[in-house]
Amino acid sequence: MNKHGSTALNAARRTAELAALGDGRTVDVVVIGGGITGAGIALDAASRGLSVVLVEKHDLGFGTSRWSSKLVHGGLRYLATGNIGIARRSAAERGILMSRNAPHLVRAMPQLVPLLPSMSRGQRALVNVGFRAGDLLRMLAGTKSSVLPRPRRISATEAVAMAPTVRRDGLDGGLLAYDGQLIDDARLVVAVARTAAGHGATILTRVAASNATGTSVRLTDTLTGETMDLSARAVINATGVWAAEVDSSIRLRPSRGTHLVFDAASFGNPTAALTIPIPGETNRFVFALPAQLGRVYLGLTDEESPGPIPDVPEPTPEEARFLLDTANTALRTALTPADVIGAYAGLRPLIDVGSGHTADLSRDHAVLESGDGLFSVVGGKLTEYRHMAQDVLDRAITGRGLTAGPCRTTNLPLVGATGQPAGPASLVARYGGESAAVLAAARCDQPTEPVAARIDVTRAEFEFAITHEGALDIDDILDRRTRIGLVAGDRERAVAAAEEMLATR
Repeated sequence: MNKHGSTALNAARRTAELAALGDGRTVDVVVIGGGITGAGIALDAASRGLSVVLVEKHDLGFGTSRWSSKLVHGGLRYLATGNIGIARRSAAERGILMSRNAPHLVRAMPQLVPLLPSMSRGQRALVNVGFRAGDLLRMLAGTKSSVLPRPRRISATEAVAMAPTVRRDGLDGGLLAYDGQLIDDARLVVAVARTAAGHGATILTRVAASNATGTSVRLTDTLTGETMDLSARAVINATGVWAAEVDSSIRLRPSRGTHLVFDAASFGNPTAALTIPIPGETNRFVFALPAQLGRVYLGLTDEESPGPIPDVPEPTPEEARFLLDTANTALRTALTPADVIGAYAGLRPLIDVGSGHTADLSRDHAVLESGDGLFSVVGGKLTEYRHMAQDVLDRAITGRGLTAGPCRTTNLPLVGATGQPAGPASLVARYGGESAAVLAAARCDQPTEPVAARIDVTRAEFEFAITHEGALDIDDILDRRTRIGLVAGDRERAVAAAEEMLATR
């Protein structure tokens, strides 16, 4: 097990830690799944003094955790549907992330609802009341207004300045509120996993788990084909939509959330998320979200996704049309499919409770225990990953009589949350207090140069992905450590730099 306190994940460390597991030892906790929940469990366990091994058959953040809207929700939607508990927890967890765990990765995002003639007085009043209720949740969570500003009404001039492509005819200003936005969801997963590694966790990607019970699991190194059986005092299934593949008694009802990717210029380089009511719905919106790399993400859908779980879900043409049609109700110039430069879809691991539209199913999580003692955590939202990790780990500690310290993750800063930022603004936005270390660790030529024209990712970042963030191949670098791969043209221009870095390590 790692005892040296380094947060660096790389191929050499992976090889050494796999070899160390082969001596027949028993660990306290094995976590199956390297998404945000699994990484959160590993951090919670390691920071309590438990020996923990996390295994992921693909890469960190490979599944649902990288396909979100990149939002850290304050729970407003759940308040509107009467789920007060989820709403309050979401607001509390958002505040923890923004103030203590990851202030470098989560920023206040302005949400603009344009007051257009298509919105009735009743709809406007409902949104206004919702924003005020959301501000109350913020206050109850103890999040300062300096972190998340209070909602307010703004003029038409201000609305156009923040969202330049919004319709002007009949625009009566806008309602402005704030929520949390991640620079990137996959970056959060990596930061949590690396922080866990710094506390002694063993983080292993490209390692598949099978034959899982409450006290053992078979591990297969997918790079070499070698297998081993690992004993544990507790095994936790945190595989999200794939949970039933580990425990066949679990019943989930996945729903697909799709986003379209645009060049930010298509929306006039907005500074606020344009929040557009879905016609005929009272509590659902489509968001045009300004994002890193000069992009805007337009989402999202909520569609039933029955059948086998694909490794990489695909958006449907119908979902793309729905998003474009809804967005165009609030835009001066209609967007067309030609404006779309990328798309992605993720599957929500919703708990199956029978009938009803997936949009109406609870986003709460559940901790389950199989007959042979395997723990599983299913459902839930990215915003609540820390709470979910604590919940399932508390159950495992109690159920297995493990000796562990109290949960520390409420006040535990992730890598990059402390330190003195340095370097280009885009680098600081992705690495926070680690930004100077990214440049200092670089051994490549021209470390501060972009990996390709018009992409603000430096060569040093590609190298750091390999030496410190566990990237093992081109897909890891382009599709998860950076999000260059969301746009095929950008991916093609950056692939040579990724190949170069892998060849020299």
